[in-house]
Amino acid sequence: MYRTIIVPIDLSQEEKGRSTIDLAVKLGGSDVRIVLVNVLEELPGYIAVELPAGLMEQSRSDAQAKLTAIAADAGIAAEIVVRTGHPANQILELAEETGADLVIVASHRPGLQDYFIGSTAGRVVRHANCSVLVVR
Repeated sequence: MYRTIIVPIDLSQEEKGRSTIDLAVKLGGSDVRIVLVNVLEELPGYIAVELPAGLMEQSRSDAQAKLTAIAADAGIAAEIVVRTGHPANQILELAEETGADLVIVASHRPGLQDYFIGSTAGRVVRHANCSVLVVR
């Protein structure tokens, strides 16, 4: 049914990521292309200058390794993408670039800040050009 499914993974909530991957496999079948993505938030320059050199590169490398391990644990051959920027924007851009049929995004109980600026899942739902499944 679906050819390409984007699965954003928040590495601080890996357990949700695993269930989301399982759902992607069920919905896509054996021929589905699953793209796991993690987005690292960009740090303001005044903060980045105070951090040790190479910290962002190390974070990117760690995220790549964790996503690879998650895919291996799930028994799938997924594409791994690590990006830097605003999570919703990067997920939407990746969906466009890959021609995704579906984005499966995990959600959480909204906090106060989500009511003012909106959650990542909410932004993806509002702006995606493909179907979006939100898993709670």
